[in-house]
Amino acid sequence: MASDTSTVVELYIYDLTHGVASLLAPTIIDFKSREECSAPDGRDVEGIWHTAIVAYDREFFYGANGITSCTPGTTQLGPPHRVQRLGETFVPFAVFVEYLQGLAGSTYLPSQYNLLEHNCNHFSDEVAEFLCDARVPKDILQQPEELLAPQQRDVLHALLADLLPRSGDAPQSLYSSGARAARQDSPDYLTLNSQIEQARIQSQELEQRRSTLAEKLARKERKKQKKRKKQIRERGEADGEEIDSDMAEAVEVPLAHEELSRAGPSSEALELEADERRQEEQRKREREPPIVFRDIDPIAEFEKLADALEGVEMSAEERQSLDELQQYLVQGEGSWVLGDDFLEFMGGLLGAEREAVRAAAGGCLAAAALRDDVALLLHQDRRQHALLQHAHRIDALSLPDQRAIATFLCNLFEHVSSSEWLLYISEWEAGGQQLSNIRVTTKVCVHAVLSEDAALRAVGTALMHNISTKEVFDEVCVELAMALLQVLSCAPAEEDLYRACGALARLAARCADVPPLVALVGPHPAAFRGTSPRVDEQIDLIVKYIK
Repeated sequence: MASDTSTVVELYIYDLTHGVASLLAPTIIDFKSREECSAPDGRDVEGIWHTAIVAYDREFFYGANGITSCTPGTTQLGPPHRVQRLGETFVPFAVFVEYLQGLAGSTYLPSQYNLLEHNCNHFSDEVAEFLCDARVPKDILQQPEELLAPQQRDVLHALLADLLPRSGDAPQSLYSSGARAARQDSPDYLTLNSQIEQARIQSQELEQRRSTLAEKLARKERKKQKKRKKQIRERGEADGEEIDSDMAEAVEVPLAHEELSRAGPSSEALELEADERRQEEQRKREREPPIVFRDIDPIAEFEKLADALEGVEMSAEERQSLDELQQYLVQGEGSWVLGDDFLEFMGGLLGAEREAVRAAAGGCLAAAALRDDVALLLHQDRRQHALLQHAHRIDALSLPDQRAIATFLCNLFEHVSSSEWLLYISEWEAGGQQLSNIRVTTKVCVHAVLSEDAALRAVGTALMHNISTKEVFDEVCVELAMALLQVLSCAPAEEDLYRACGALARLAARCADVPPLVALVGPHPAAFRGTSPRVDEQIDLIVKYIK
C-alpha cells in the first residue's frame, strides 16, 4: 500500500546573521546588549531566523524567488544552526508536489515575499502543519513583532533587503555569504559577479542533469537485474557458477549509483520518480480501471443543496463556505477557493437534521470526488476528520445517506492521490476509538456489500473492486474476503457476482490467508460456473489459488 511507510519531517533553522555578520554587526549584533533590543522577558535576540522544511530527502523553503528545493543543508548558509524533528508524515510525495504547486501559484509567489511579514518561516509553518500537524516555534514566527521595536524592524528590513536578489537575480543569490562594505558596486564588479553567478548556476544544472541521467540508468539496470534473476531461477542450480557471475555483475551499477547520489536526489530526479510512479499507476488503471459513478452532475447537485438550504438560517461564515462550494463545483475553480473552515461546514451539512440537506451534501461530495484536485481538499480534513467520522457512522445513517457516502468513497478511486488518502494507516481517535482512513474505508465497503438494498450493494461491490486493485494489508484482505464469501452465499446478480469474484481473485493472489479461507468457509466459487463467461474467468483464477 502506498501509505504504509512514513517520512520524517524536520525543521532546519538557520541564523541569517552568521552569513552577513560584517554588514549587520554595527546595527544588529551590538544591539544584543541594549535593553531596547531585548525581549519582554529579558531574553536577548540570538539571531535572525531562516527556516526550511526537510522531508522526502529534500529541503524546501520560500524566498524572493518563490518556493525552492535543494539537497538538505547545501544552501550557502552552510549547516543549520539547529535541527528540530517535527514528526512523521504519510502524505505521498506526489500529493505533496501537487500541494506545493498550489502554494507556488497562489499564496507563495515570488512577488509576495516579504522578509519580515511573509517569509520562509510562514511557509515552513504552513507546510509543517500540512505534513504532520506540527508548527514552527512561536519565537521564530513572531520574532519581528515581539523582539524588535518598529524602528528596529525598519532598519533590519532595509539592511537585509540589500542581500535579497533583485529582479533577474538567481535564486541562490539570497544566500550569498559575506558582505561588502561599499553599498554601490562598480559596473565592472557587477558584470564579473553576474558572470560568476551564471557559471555557477550552469554548473549546478549540469550536475543535476548528470544525477538524473545516472538515476535513469540505474533504474534500467535494476529492471535488467530482475530479468536476470528470473532467468537464473528458471535455469536452476545446474548453472551455479554462472549464477554467481551474474549476481556479481548485478550489484555493480546500484553501488556506483549509490556513490553518485549520496548528496541526495535532484529536484528533476524526484519529479521524474513521481512521474514514473504515476505512469505505473496509470498502466495499472488501464489493466484494472476503477469503477466510479460519473452520472453525477455537479451543477445539479449544488442546486439541490441550495434548494434544501432555502430558508435555513446560516452564519456569514457558512454562507461564505456555500459560495466557495459553488465556485468549486459550478464555476470549476480550483481547490484554492475553499477556505480552511470548508470541510467543517460540509461536516455540519452531513449531520444536519433535514434528510434533504444531508443527501444533497453527499451528492456534492460524490461529484467533487471526480475532480483531479480533490486530494488537496481531503488533506484539509487531517485534523477534524469530519468526512470520515461521518462515514464511520454509516450503519447509523439513513439509506440515502449510506448510498451517498459510499458513492463518495467509490468515486475517490478516480485518481491515485485521492485513493491513497482512503488507504492511509495513520490513526486518529474518535469517540474513544482508534480509527484510521483504511479502517473506515473497509467498514463502509463491508457494510455496503452486505446491504439488503440493491443500489447500496451495487456501490459496495464497486468499492470492493476498487480496493482490491490496491496494495492493502493481510488483515484487510481477510476481512474483505469474508464479506465477499457472504455475498456469494446470497446468490447475487451477475454484475455483483462478477465484481465479487474478481475482487476475491485479486485478494487470493495477494494474501496467502485468503485461499484457505475460501476453501474452509465457502461457498466454493465453482458453484457459480455458467453464470457468464466473464464470471467463469474470475472463478478459474480463484480456483487456481485454492488448489
